Amino acid sequence: MKIAVTYENGNVFQHFGHTKQFKLYEIENNQIKMEQIVDTNGQGHGALADFLKDKKVEILICGGIGGGAKSALNLAGIQIFGGVSGNAEDAVKNYLAGKLNFDPDVHCNHHGHGDHCKEGKHHC
Repeated sequence: MKIAVTYENGNVFQHFGHTKQFKLYEIENNQIKMEQIVDTNGQGHGALADFLKDKKVEILICGGIGGGAKSALNLAGIQIFGGVSGNAEDAVKNYLAGKLNFDPDVHCNHHGHGDHCKEGKHHC
């Protein structure tokens, strides 16, 4: 199984469509066997679903994510665990242990609102 995490400076990046890197984890027997950081090369939103599909990703762990990207990822057969923050590797380990704190209803609602955050809680 391959897990991708939106990635920036060791942490889960909080805006799927603007992520510049993913950290990919190859999982065998519920253990991390390989990890690598890959650049998105400026691809955004919907194109990122194809990028992850080409990398054979099955699980995405991310911060915020918009409806269009969620749809594209669902069509690509990639399961989404959004609304996650903190250390990327800890998030993967928590997922593997069945303890990942995520928001199944996460959405990105800043589009058209000046790309700003409220009270420091930016989940997009």
